Amino acid sequence: MSGHGAPPTGAVPGAADLRVVVIAAQWHTEVMDGLLAGALRALADSGVTHVEVMRVPGAFELPVAAARLAGAALQLDALVALGVVIRGGTPHFDYVCSAATDGLTQVSVSTGVPIGFGLLTCEDDQQALDRAGLPGSKEDKGYEAAQAALATAVTLTLYPRRALLTADS
Repeated sequence: MSGHGAPPTGAVPGAADLRVVVIAAQWHTEVMDGLLAGALRALADSGVTHVEVMRVPGAFELPVAAARLAGAALQLDALVALGVVIRGGTPHFDYVCSAATDGLTQVSVSTGVPIGFGLLTCEDDQQALDRAGLPGSKEDKGYEAAQAALATAVTLTLYPRRALLTADS
């Protein structure tokens, strides 16, 4: 596992007024509790108070929930998608990981709503626990996903589409 090169954690300047929904899967309760706590801590560290949490059954359901929220009249600034898929003895792992990743990417690109990607794709339970932000974990991927969503949302507000398109004209 490599955390090498990761940006520092902490408050994201300019994020306090953002509206964010955290979508969290329900499978693997212990890991998900850690990921969700980390995401909520990152939002609180940045002063974000407009936060909702939506729970979905599993990682496969993350994209459809994100699509509904990003396309709604909620005017969300960012989403954070959290889930965990642990490899088993069938190709199910590959299908779920690919579908969730591709779906979340498609939603973000097509709507312009940043999605913090907090989907753990692990070989075993220990890898998931090591990334869950729990006491003794080596990484806090829930925190990192929320921080990435906030940083992207803030960056996008600094560079409106019109300013980018007319800057070199």
